[in-house]
Amino acid sequence: MNPRCTFATARRVLGQLRHDRRTLALMMVMPCVLIALLALIFQGSTTFDSIGAPLLGIFPFTVMFLVTSVATLRERSSGTLERLLTMPIGKFDFLLGYALAFGLLAVVQASLATGLSVWVLGLDIAGPSWMLLVIAVVDALLGMALGLFVSAFAATEFQAVQFLPAVVLPQFLLCGLLVPRDELTDVLRAVSAVLPLSYAVDAMRSLTTSASVPGDVWVDLAIVAGAVVVALTLGAATLRRRTA
Repeated sequence: MNPRCTFATARRVLGQLRHDRRTLALMMVMPCVLIALLALIFQGSTTFDSIGAPLLGIFPFTVMFLVTSVATLRERSSGTLERLLTMPIGKFDFLLGYALAFGLLAVVQASLATGLSVWVLGLDIAGPSWMLLVIAVVDALLGMALGLFVSAFAATEFQAVQFLPAVVLPQFLLCGLLVPRDELTDVLRAVSAVLPLSYAVDAMRSLTTSASVPGDVWVDLAIVAGAVVVALTLGAATLRRRTA
């Protein structure tokens, strides 16, 4: 690992995104719009308070997955990655640089969505708001890491988008948001137990009912953070210079 190459990659990616206003708008605005729409739908009821916190993690997760998978694939299909790897930069340096750049944007994205939910839309949670932000940021980082990983298996940007229902939707359906995980069949409960988004939703739900930060929240957060590291490591191992 070469820190100079890693930070140089991160600066290059941030510079490119600074001129890509549509992508920035998608990353920063879309989660806030979805959260606001959800609050309007359930206006006057307590439903928003019960599902708003879990969805606060799911929306940034989904958007980061989509953006990072397409952006990384674009680097390969344009030949940028192959030119970069002829220089003294390794695959992990490249991927970690991307992770740093998109991770910074994930912090901004989660901060905007959390601030809007708590201080504008009136999301009522029993736990501390700062912990809600921490979990939302880690969820966004999980989407980023999975997006970087699956981009290695796509040959076109359209194929990268196709991974969205394949990777995100099963986690959404089995994370416990629609049906409590303990009410799932044994097979589905076993599958849910290996999906990292399930632990993110568990952590968010715990904050809605507990005034403090239970130990289970830290365990769930550690599992999600571990999944981020694993996804980035696998992404570096499977990254190809060009699309097939």
